[in-house]
Amino acid sequence: MPNRDTKSRILQVHKILVEETDTEHYITIQQIIDKLADVGISAYRQTILSDIEQLIDAGVDIKCVKSTQNRYYIENGLFSFAELRLLVDAVEASQFITRNKSSVLIDKLCSLTSKYNNDKLSQEIFLLHRDKNDNEEIFEVIERCNEAICNHKQITFLYYEYDVNKNKILRNFGQRYVFSPYGMTWEDGRYYLIGFSVKHDKIITFRVDRMTDVEITNDVIVAMPEGFNIADYVSGIFRMYDDKPVRVTLKCRNELMKSIIDRFGEDVDVEPKKNGFFYAYVDVSVSQTFYGWVFQFGGDIQIVKPASVRKAFKEMGNKVFGDD
Repeated sequence: MPNRDTKSRILQVHKILVEETDTEHYITIQQIIDKLADVGISAYRQTILSDIEQLIDAGVDIKCVKSTQNRYYIENGLFSFAELRLLVDAVEASQFITRNKSSVLIDKLCSLTSKYNNDKLSQEIFLLHRDKNDNEEIFEVIERCNEAICNHKQITFLYYEYDVNKNKILRNFGQRYVFSPYGMTWEDGRYYLIGFSVKHDKIITFRVDRMTDVEITNDVIVAMPEGFNIADYVSGIFRMYDDKPVRVTLKCRNELMKSIIDRFGEDVDVEPKKNGFFYAYVDVSVSQTFYGWVFQFGGDIQIVKPASVRKAFKEMGNKVFGDD
């Protein structure tokens, strides 16, 4: 077996190849030897060749460009540049991750590719709104929630909102919630925890980024109700369905087909009409969530029927404008 010095050298050779090479940038054996010397490791040409062979045997995709001085590079890292770009952008765009945590994550992602790609990866994407959460313990909260879900254990936690002066205030009179977590979902850029709340005596959701001081108890969770399906529940809460949906006819401008599909899926029942419109027949929970979604299109999506839903939508509009 290789001794500790050999292991240290091989790891350093791998680090040099990751940081210094890619499909457009190569390195020679002598350059590797020089860089090892910079960190106090002496090596010979044949030693480095042997190290590279061991790395290749271990699955590292190292390629050799034949010339008077052979040059080496890593062709395929753990992630391609496009994959890393996608992950970096997702971290940067995520509202629930704090600025500090985002910076740490992006630095770690950048370390997975060569230094030549670091500047490209670290360039921030342009976002119209760059609101970030300020809960620095968000990763710990997620980790504890996941652990509790996997081990079927209850958790307790504090939950906060904001007052009129934007100060954090604890809900439930500052008392801890007792909760049986069943799963988490990602909706509209935020994590939500789904489970049974002792206080509410029913299954509800909590925003993970507003949870704090999460503790895992020794108590087994309250069992899920028979037939309960998390995916169906998520659809009911976030996608305007519930146990007793109402069939609603929507009159939509043709260019809004993408919005209908984004909200209701590709299987949504639609019917083309004249003059640049189509009808969408959707099953929804008739609620403020649904009405708010319709309202955002400024009349380009209209409720046709049932008459009761159309009337309720108009009444909600009157409440928005209030008394003269």
